[in-house]
Amino acid sequence: MSNLNNKKIAVLAADGYEQSELESPVEALKKEGAIVEIISLKSGEIKAMKDHEWSNSVAVDKTVSDAKVSDYDALLLPGGVLNPDAVRADKDAVAFVKEFFTAQKPVAAICHGPQTLINAEVVKGVKMTSFKAISKDLQNAGAEWVDEEVVTDGNLTTSRKPEDLPAFNRRIIEEFGK
Repeated sequence: MSNLNNKKIAVLAADGYEQSELESPVEALKKEGAIVEIISLKSGEIKAMKDHEWSNSVAVDKTVSDAKVSDYDALLLPGGVLNPDAVRADKDAVAFVKEFFTAQKPVAAICHGPQTLINAEVVKGVKMTSFKAISKDLQNAGAEWVDEEVVTDGNLTTSRKPEDLPAFNRRIIEEFGK
């Protein structure tokens, strides 16, 4: 039996999320018994990007303005270019992310997902990784950026790109299950 049985995981995403970076971890978490909810800026559905083209959609379970951090055990921030750009510009979304850190709950972000962490002002002094294109942004925000497949520092786990998903998924199952 997994440590994720009945753990409730919030996945915060918006239109333009990278399809594999949402679908692969969600599938891995559900396989381990986690309850996963998609939280977004709007109700209805959000659309993925795959190979720079619009792709699948997923149903939104709750808008971020209606979601409460106390209802969740952990947070996942998938990447994509458009997705984190929209999420980090939303004050409710940024407050939601910041509250996970205040509550010392596990958070995981992959690829461009860590951009939202910059706006939540939670990266200073934290060892982390991301898609290389945003490494300078993270360093400028005070993060200790490293080019590694998966990095965990305290309650934060980060990864670089879709190719890192197998290692990322294994680590978040471990971290979210603590």
